[in-house]
Amino acid sequence: MAKKNAKIIIIPARMVASRLPGKPLAEIAGKPMIQHVWERALDADIAPVYVATDDRGIVDIITSAGGQAVMTRTDHPSGSDRVYEAVELIDPDRHIDHILNLQGDLPELSPEIPALLADCLETTGADLATLVTKASTEEANRPQVVKAVVSWQDSGFGNALYFSRAAIPTGAETLYHHIGVYGWTRAALARFVSLPPSPLEQAEKLEQLRALEAGMHIATGYIDIAPGGIDTADDLERARQRMSK
Repeated sequence: MAKKNAKIIIIPARMVASRLPGKPLAEIAGKPMIQHVWERALDADIAPVYVATDDRGIVDIITSAGGQAVMTRTDHPSGSDRVYEAVELIDPDRHIDHILNLQGDLPELSPEIPALLADCLETTGADLATLVTKASTEEANRPQVVKAVVSWQDSGFGNALYFSRAAIPTGAETLYHHIGVYGWTRAALARFVSLPPSPLEQAEKLEQLRALEAGMHIATGYIDIAPGGIDTADDLERARQRMSK
């Protein structure tokens, strides 16, 4: 039997994206983007790593590289739903307690990120954990960059109070840029995907607000530098330039 708080890393990936269709298989420095993310997650060396997808091409890329992938339904509304289906398929006997949900569009992911997520979740006893970094003035004013309002604790971790696309909190010397990776307890993830979208989630278009409105405790950890996410063709080209070096 697995030990208590047994962990798994799951990377959801889908080919259909409104701004950059097919991006998991976009080539960067000689490899598909999703393979870069999978390799970085493996480098953390803290838990088994799976890719969860609805595309056979993504499965073939990961398995041909020696990795593990699981096919999931095509109709999931979010990555969280895909991750939950995946862990139920991978671990039907429910030995796994903690699920680290990374993103398939972070090819420059630091292996420290899953390690910090796991530490934050285990240390705080929260329902879920996520990460933030300092937002520049330019980032603070961009609605595409999600800001987190955090109450920092003596432990070095914090409690997330709110998330917004607006530059909040007003008057604060430091604003925090939310990094969209999550560590879940299995019970919290099961509860989350069973809930309907909440009013604040629908207003801000941010699913983590569903958890807050449901009274879930979201713990936060801090990282110095955020990995560059790939949302547009310009993002992809910049990542190619950086990683080719």
